[in-house]
Amino acid sequence: MDRLKQLESFVSVATRGGLTAAAKAEGVAPAIMGRRLDALEARLGVKLLVRTTRRITLTHEGSAFLEDCQRLLTEFANAEASVSAGGVKASGHLRVTAPAGFGRRHVAPLVPRFHALHPEVTISLNLSDRVVDVRGESFDCAVRVGDMPDSSLVSVRLADNRRRCVATPEFVRRHGMPRHPNELSRFACLTLSSDASQTRGWAFRIPRAPAAAGEEGGEELIYLRPEGPLDCSDGQVLHDWCLAGHGIAWRSTWEVEAEIDAGLLVPLLDEFAAPPNGIYAVFAGTKHLPLRVRLWLDFLKEQYGRPEFWGGRA
Repeated sequence: MDRLKQLESFVSVATRGGLTAAAKAEGVAPAIMGRRLDALEARLGVKLLVRTTRRITLTHEGSAFLEDCQRLLTEFANAEASVSAGGVKASGHLRVTAPAGFGRRHVAPLVPRFHALHPEVTISLNLSDRVVDVRGESFDCAVRVGDMPDSSLVSVRLADNRRRCVATPEFVRRHGMPRHPNELSRFACLTLSSDASQTRGWAFRIPRAPAAAGEEGGEELIYLRPEGPLDCSDGQVLHDWCLAGHGIAWRSTWEVEAEIDAGLLVPLLDEFAAPPNGIYAVFAGTKHLPLRVRLWLDFLKEQYGRPEFWGGRA
């Protein structure tokens, strides 16, 4: 139990940004929170937090450990709830938000299925490409795609999200294809004018030359901001432009896999594809999570965990 309390305290301090805020939320003295963190770091033999008089920041190890802790605490809470709930049925109103394009394809079809399993739960689905304030707008859960910013919210990774450069076969016949990401500047690229997941640009993994003779080279992640004559704030419009042969687009696999399989689009620069980021469920906290929310999270994980789900049979 002491170990669990240490993990809970670490997550609370990390997400709330300080000992004082975390201690106030739990109703204990900041010194107690500090002793728990000291004991956790001593037990693990690694520094998780850098503490100064003004702020607390996560170390690299702390950032990785935070995500694991959040997942473990969520699963622990769900395990307890599944026992304590017994035969109690989920009920009440579930409010879910998701990005418009992803939500239309891979969240909306699941909502009626979930309702069929839990008919006493009513569901509102909000589709929006803006980053919704989950806590401020009283949503139970948000589905988000891409890198997760630092947040006081809890996130659970549901699946990988891979991105690929694509164009039509006709575009490639007329203009050729880039052989290296740096060659994208010579091609018409279709870009999103407002999309949180592309603020840094298109990501690629490229070989890195060895620092000295005899050493092995590695890889590095680069971000490029290609330009072209057309950009749009709506991902579906950009998708349609790409299918019409107007340029190269950088899209998630779930958006273009069916067209690639059908030969309508061809992948480009796959050998430079960046590592996947994630598809996440995001919610305000793990304590006293309503049964309907826990069941929705489990349902998403089960559905997204099936390989055939991403084959277009959602």
